[in-house]
Amino acid sequence: MKVAHTYVATVEDRPGALNRVVSLFRRRGFNIASLTVGTTECPGVSRITLVVNSDADTAGRVKANLEKLVDVLQVQDLTGVAALTREYALVKASVPPEKRPELLRLCSVFRARVVDVSPATLTVEITGTPDKVDALLEVVRPYGIAEMVRTGPLAMGRGAEVNEIKVQAGMAA
Repeated sequence: MKVAHTYVATVEDRPGALNRVVSLFRRRGFNIASLTVGTTECPGVSRITLVVNSDADTAGRVKANLEKLVDVLQVQDLTGVAALTREYALVKASVPPEKRPELLRLCSVFRARVVDVSPATLTVEITGTPDKVDALLEVVRPYGIAEMVRTGPLAMGRGAEVNEIKVQAGMAA
């Protein structure tokens, strides 16, 4: 049975590091459902959040293969553990002026914020769990979504435990 598996990989911030991670998935025939990359608190280190829809056996192979890559410092599997997961989305709705108050009331329920208004469209931004973003999209869809962009999840373990980046001497400097 396929389920979403979430991995957080810390990698050296060097040219080609992301390409090597993505190439691993291509070579092995794994499909990436979501990929988000950004900097960390540690200079020279990036954080990749990957979501892979797979069975448990394939998920184990994904993690093992990621850990073997030269640029990967560590891999954390956040599947099924207490984690904070957030997404960001911009949604441009094709909504006539007379329908805007109604849509704005609905967006306020989700704490979505208007970031642009034009004669034919209204653009809102939302930050929240993937389910919250999905729910907002369902509410906006009847008004007509002209354009939408979504980050995919960013994830971090909950609580006081810190995923310390293990940087070896001479690496990620």
